[in-house]
This record gives sequence, C-alpha cells and structure tokens, in this order.
Amino acid sequence: MKRRRFFYLVKLQYLGFRYSGWQKQPNQKTIEQMLHKTLKFIMPEMNYKILGAGRTDAKVSALDAAFELFVDEPISDFDLFLAIFNKNLPPDIRVIGISKTDETFNVIQNSKEKEYVYLFSFGEKNHPFAAPFIANLIDELDINLMKQAAKLYEGEHDFSCYTARIQENTQSIRRVERCEIRRNEILEANFFPKTSYALHVKGKGFMRYQIRMMMGALIQLGRGELSFSDIEESLKSGNKMQLSFVAPGSGLLLNELHFEQ
Repeated sequence: MKRRRFFYLVKLQYLGFRYSGWQKQPNQKTIEQMLHKTLKFIMPEMNYKILGAGRTDAKVSALDAAFELFVDEPISDFDLFLAIFNKNLPPDIRVIGISKTDETFNVIQNSKEKEYVYLFSFGEKNHPFAAPFIANLIDELDINLMKQAAKLYEGEHDFSCYTARIQENTQSIRRVERCEIRRNEILEANFFPKTSYALHVKGKGFMRYQIRMMMGALIQLGRGELSFSDIEESLKSGNKMQLSFVAPGSGLLLNELHFEQ
C-alpha cells in the first residue's frame, strides 16, 4: 500500500553568521542540520523529509526563507507546531509560518522571484557587534559610480564570470529584474554605522556566488580597480574576464521569496 503523505510550506528566518550555509554537510553546523535535529526531537515517531527553497552560503542570513516539509501524519494545529518548533530551535533560527500544500507544489520549481540584499559600509571601522550583519570596507569607495554601475546588471545578461567553476550544464544567461544601491533601511541598531548601504538584487534565480561577485565587482569599481566599461564588458557573452573578488558572506541576506500560486 502506498504511504500517504502530507505537504507543508514552512517559512523561516535565520542569522547565518555561525553556520556553514544551508546544506547539511559532514562535521559542519548548518541551517538544514539544525532543522533536522529539532524536527527529530519534536516529532520522534514521525517519518519526515525537508526540501529547502535554495542553498545559502556560509554566514549568509535570511529574513524570508522557506522549506517544504513532507510528513506521514497531518499537522492539525499550526500554532502549536510553530510554538514547539521555535521553543526547541536555537535562538538564531525562527520559523514564522506554515501553510498546507499538495503533491503538485515544488518549493524549488515554484519559486517565482527572490530578492537578495547585500548590506555594506565603508570608510571607517564598524562596531564589532555589526560584523554578523554588515560587510565593512575600510577603503574609500566612489559610491555614486557604484550606484550607476549597479543598474548595468538589470535585464538579461551572460553572468558566466560571476560564479565559481562554472559547469558545462550551468545556465549562465540570467535575468535580473532590479539591481540598485540605496541607503540601508532593512536593518538598524544603535551599534550600526551612521551610514550604511544596501545592494538590492531581484530575479527568479541566481548562480552560486553570483550576488556576492556582483557586489565584489562593484566594490572593485568603487576602489578604482575596475572601470565602468569593465563591468559592461563582463556581461557580454564570450568575454574572457576573470573576476576573483567574492564579497564576504556576512553582508548578504535573502530578503524576499515569492512563490507561484
């Protein structure tokens, strides 16, 4: 007899600073590992499986992440489930919602749009407490030139030089719906620098390191190590540019995640 399954979409937030990314891996503390550990504790007799909407890198955080939960028995009280889940999760991971789906839903394929935000400041050393949230660049940067160049990423381009060790079957032609730098209004704290900035990047999907390498190229532009035309050239198919600067993971967070109905 075929085992019956129940399907749920769980939304969550996490601070990634002390984790080696999302994906479960040997001898590393990851978000997925902590979710498995907690679910096994609160549902010891239940068979379950989880599937994340995406894989964030080490130290990357999320304000709006999600995973699909497959279980053999229905969850009858969502509020109680969330309360027990949160009580047993570490303080830097929080589940914020759960909804019922079905076998036609796929948390990866049904992902419609994501917005990543990269928080950064420059010029002066930050308070140490800001380190998990904001990338701190001591250099002086031409922020106005960086703002102009960020708009170059909008539209459909070949991002093959914005990922590490591109594989033969990797789809490097990607569409960025929005890319802009503006003042940081995402997070605030009394130990944050007086002025900080946020790179907002919105699109359906991104390659590994793509956002961090886009930020890295903009930082190099701001330092005078790359030119505006270098950024333009880097987005052309067949270009031979090799970008090597990957901005630190701690400045990046998944800000919004939307699904197709």
